[in-house]
Amino acid sequence: MGPAPAGAQVRGAAGEPEVMEPALEGTGKKGKKGSSKKRTVAGSPGEGLLQPVKLSRAELYKEPTNEELNRLRETESLFHSSLLRLQVEELLKEVRLSEKKKERIDAFLREVNQRIMRIPSTPETEEILQDKDGLNQRYFRKRALYLAHLAHHLAQDPLFGSVHFSYTNGCHLKPSLLLRPHGKDERLVTVRLHPCPPPDFFRPCRLLPSKNNVRSAWYRGQSPPGNGSPEPPTPHYNTWVLQDTALESHMQLLSTVLGSALGLKDGVALLKIWLRQRELDKGLGGFSGFLVSMLVAFLVSTRKIHTTMSGYQVLRSVLQFLATTDLTVNGISLCLSSDPSLPALADFHQAFPVVFLDSSGRLNLCADVTASTYHQVQHEARLSMVLLDSKADDGFQLLLMTPKPMIRAFDHVLHLHPLSRLQAACHRLKLWPELQDHGGDYVSAALGPLTTLLEQGLGSRLHLLAHSRPPVSEWDISQDPPKHRDSGTLTLGLLLRPEGLTSVLELGPEADQPEAADFRQFWGSRSELRRFQDGAIREAVVWEAASMAQKRLIPHQVVTHLLALHADIPDTCVHYMGGLLDVLMQGLKETSSTGEEALAAAVRCYDDLSRLLWGLEGLPLTVSAVQGAHPVLRYTEVFPPAPIQPAYSFFEHLREQASLLPRPDKPCPAYVEPMTVICHLEGSGQWPQDAEAIRRVRAAFQLRLAELLTQQHGLRCRATATHTDVLKDGFVFRICVAYQREPQILKEMRSPEGMISLRDTPASLCLERATRQLPLLTSALHGLQQQHPAFSGVARLAKRWVRAQLLGEGFTDESLDLVAAALFLHPEPFTPPSSPEVGFLRFLFLVSTFDWKNNPLIVNLNNELTVEEQVEIRSGFLATRLQLPVMVVYTPQDRKSSVWTQDGPSPQILQRLVVLAAEALPVLEKQLMDPRGPGDIRTVFRPPLDMYDVLIRLSPRHIPRHRQAVDSPAASFCRGLLSEPGSLSLMPVLGYDPPQLYLAQLREAFGHLALFFYDQHGGEVIGVLWKPASFQPQPFKASNTKGRMVVSQGEELVLVPNVEAILEDFAILGEGLVQAVEARSERWTV
Repeated sequence: MGPAPAGAQVRGAAGEPEVMEPALEGTGKKGKKGSSKKRTVAGSPGEGLLQPVKLSRAELYKEPTNEELNRLRETESLFHSSLLRLQVEELLKEVRLSEKKKERIDAFLREVNQRIMRIPSTPETEEILQDKDGLNQRYFRKRALYLAHLAHHLAQDPLFGSVHFSYTNGCHLKPSLLLRPHGKDERLVTVRLHPCPPPDFFRPCRLLPSKNNVRSAWYRGQSPPGNGSPEPPTPHYNTWVLQDTALESHMQLLSTVLGSALGLKDGVALLKIWLRQRELDKGLGGFSGFLVSMLVAFLVSTRKIHTTMSGYQVLRSVLQFLATTDLTVNGISLCLSSDPSLPALADFHQAFPVVFLDSSGRLNLCADVTASTYHQVQHEARLSMVLLDSKADDGFQLLLMTPKPMIRAFDHVLHLHPLSRLQAACHRLKLWPELQDHGGDYVSAALGPLTTLLEQGLGSRLHLLAHSRPPVSEWDISQDPPKHRDSGTLTLGLLLRPEGLTSVLELGPEADQPEAADFRQFWGSRSELRRFQDGAIREAVVWEAASMAQKRLIPHQVVTHLLALHADIPDTCVHYMGGLLDVLMQGLKETSSTGEEALAAAVRCYDDLSRLLWGLEGLPLTVSAVQGAHPVLRYTEVFPPAPIQPAYSFFEHLREQASLLPRPDKPCPAYVEPMTVICHLEGSGQWPQDAEAIRRVRAAFQLRLAELLTQQHGLRCRATATHTDVLKDGFVFRICVAYQREPQILKEMRSPEGMISLRDTPASLCLERATRQLPLLTSALHGLQQQHPAFSGVARLAKRWVRAQLLGEGFTDESLDLVAAALFLHPEPFTPPSSPEVGFLRFLFLVSTFDWKNNPLIVNLNNELTVEEQVEIRSGFLATRLQLPVMVVYTPQDRKSSVWTQDGPSPQILQRLVVLAAEALPVLEKQLMDPRGPGDIRTVFRPPLDMYDVLIRLSPRHIPRHRQAVDSPAASFCRGLLSEPGSLSLMPVLGYDPPQLYLAQLREAFGHLALFFYDQHGGEVIGVLWKPASFQPQPFKASNTKGRMVVSQGEELVLVPNVEAILEDFAILGEGLVQAVEARSERWTV
């Protein structure tokens, strides 16, 4: 194994993915800077907006040149749009090495080769290798010694900044040497030295997958058994030897196929980026850049790819092949020989889960790739093809520029830690032959059987199971190499099927069937005989889960049970990340439910009420529609209402209205919010045509509605001119009568000449939004919840987080619900989330990376918008951008004005939310990926208070939703509720929330000087920010004196804020509610 000829000693460097790494990592950083996903929201209205290029008339109508015509033809045939071509070309420019860098790398390679040739006393191959070195790891040990000899000498050379060992593709029997240049080029290139035997040194027939080259007696340190039992085959060990003999031929093949075909090289670069964004190419058994390069060579040899194709076409062709070809069932081969002595593909399928043979027909390139990894590659390829076929405008961004870390791509994630437990698993699963084959690597030996076990157990609940690959570590040549247990944690990702996820029953075979014994053996003590309604007696497993939150976590029970039963891995070593954020949606005294049952109960009560309204007798006009218009009725209320049962002694009684009132000597009563219901009455010629007259008629209908509901159904009602509050089964509904033509009548404008024209007015827009658009939105989101059961949890977590950051006032309920809905209706490049946790992570990612300034968020409810209509909406958005709010969310019913964000957020509030989401996402993901446990999961929900100028601290006694706080208090005040339900005859106190009433007063009195921020869910602090302009001296005017004082500046009198008096007023206005006013005077000066 002496020095190779010039250039050969670093063979593989050009084709190895590691050499691409510096370029790719640089791309990620540059790509983010230059990508359209880097956001700036605040600032002047036009700042950061994409503007059309202005051309002169002559330039606009100039005839295209031949070059431009050729480019257009190319674009039409090679790409599906000019935009995509530009994006791909820009990305490839970023990842391609410049000529200067190539020259520096080539110079370094030449220097490396010369240094190796000059190493003294380097023995020749004949002096080291012997005929039977393929047996019992002899070759690998000699290889390692040879490498250590090289490392000892090269480490003393000043040319190298670092000389480290690493493992070749994670295989611990095959170390390689990493050389990096000294000085400024240290991060430019890494050269990986692979010692290789001569190509024909080992006899190929000895290295077939059915052969044994690690003797059991030698491996176990025992004397050979005398019974002559056959040795188990060692296919992986044989492959690792073959890889070294074939490395040079593989590089020559790739050089020949890709050498002069620029499109193929570009395609390989795009595929490597695609793999890197999905974390598929890293670690032992990853689908590496080398594998995808060989796959391109295979497709060229089978004429599925032509050398004249563009990089984009190569990318498409390879993704299409991966999406439609299962290499775990039907392997492929680069070998064109018909030699009968070559092993058949079936022989390789017996030995390996994934089969892709090289041109020799003896080496499986995918030997280390597990079935789970390949199925993940297939899954990602299918998603990518759907995305490419949709020809979406943001397809490039989603396909190649959006990272898909495991924690964000899978619904549940679990960590097996410590890894040393897998040793016991190998013993329990009797994996002696696998351990022998993998050289004692118990992680690799156990991985396949464990994933197969869990896939079988999770069954119809599971769409895809993926695993992390042990990272390829590197270490200094003076250190000991890492052990298997040092590779950290084995992480498994579960992509769940919502339709099978919540079933509590695993139905087995009938008791007298032969399969029943296998079922009992698989499930152990959890399997029991049960009689079913059809009379059948079957084996079955029933999981304990009462609430929807517990049913979502049944996979946790399945995984821990099977791992303990079959692999001897106790539940203390299984760290399951599935419902850790559920605690933030749990109401008072709830420990097992996240509110889905309470929401369903409220919706059932609403359905009963709507039936009563439809059947009312005695109304002058019939009811034409009953529609919900409240977050509870679309399953997105953060803390759903429970049936109310007030303790009457806690309240004062308002006898004439059969209502309750708060008592000043008692704590603030429980917060009860009525659920809005819109009741449309049929059209009639009797309706007046005057807006004021219509209001009066509606008021009469509200009174009549209350009378009839009381008379015919015995419901407690309280009517006002605008609504009727109805108490039913402990829930309070606010019924608003609506007349469909009223918004149009409010739009009518009469000119002095008597001409009538229609024009939107604030009153007409508000009424239309409340009576038409809001019920339609509620209905659509109610339907979305039926399709995607996780929608409720995602929307509620999102709103809980936004409000916890004290920013809830800036965003309407509806706008946040629509952003959450977008995660399900447009999940690309992911699949729709099946757990609230992963949905919330994607919410943070969407908020922090979406280009709110230059793009509208189109939420295609019920899939009503065609691709052409969405293009038209985007065009209209660009044309009217400066007239639109800073955050634009469109729906099929609202294609132009973004009604749900008209009143906010402001640019500054949206920018604040973007920054907070960008900071929260990595913190939360790091917590969830920590195998030692996530620590305090509430960290990202706690608001940073250091940015506020003044903090107003409130008394918990008068905060009705105090127990909903992020850090729920261990004890709080009694809120006047009975624990046992009973008959309820008096209307409870509705919508009484002193902090919100106090906030309204503060904004009315001091809104011109400051902004006020509060968390409506039990917040104890109001944050105050002075407006920057409020501290500018104002000219003295009598109308300007509110909150200001007169001071002399030079020779004139000016007004400046009277901060001491304002802070005193804060306390006076909130007397009894305010505990303290903290002025952070170091943050501002008058």
